[in-house]
Amino acid sequence: MNCSFVGMNYLAHAYLSFNDPEILVGNMVSDFVKGSTRFSFSGKVLHGIMLHRHIDAYTDSHEATRAAKEFFRADYRLYSGPLTDVLYDHFLATDPTLFDEASLKLFAFDTYRTLERYTSILPPRFIQVFYYMRKHDWLYNYRTKEGIRRSLEGLINRAAYISDTTTAYNLFIEHYVELRACYDAFFRDVKQFAKQKLETLE
Repeated sequence: MNCSFVGMNYLAHAYLSFNDPEILVGNMVSDFVKGSTRFSFSGKVLHGIMLHRHIDAYTDSHEATRAAKEFFRADYRLYSGPLTDVLYDHFLATDPTLFDEASLKLFAFDTYRTLERYTSILPPRFIQVFYYMRKHDWLYNYRTKEGIRRSLEGLINRAAYISDTTTAYNLFIEHYVELRACYDAFFRDVKQFAKQKLETLE
């Protein structure tokens, strides 16, 4: 992996771990745990893995997410979902009801520090990603438009059959207000959903 900023919605999954270290670990590594290998994890880490998957399914089915994806569908089709996920992290990072610059910086630092404590159980592919995440402070840099530009480039560069790295960012800027409205309509719902789902897993 040679990219300095590759993005998914890591900030949202970190935030929706509700300050529980083991839930955080599972939530962050879930995409790197395939099939029955999830059962090599136990307790709250496994709950975090399952929570991540419930959050992803809920996000994809939410009306606001479907509306947000429409801005990208013509150019990116199936990749409109992952693109929207990245942009949700930008709007979360700049949500004045949840973070300012200082609190986001602290949240990012605490997340990295927590994950470091669990290095022995992190999937090898996630350890590679985590190296770049921490080195380039992805969680904080979702706050900046430049960070999002680089994140979108990283996502598209890894996508099969897509080579354009500018259209997604231009669409993000063009539809910034509408996309923020989609985030505003979505995030309170997913936060409530995640809290309730976590209670059923524990």
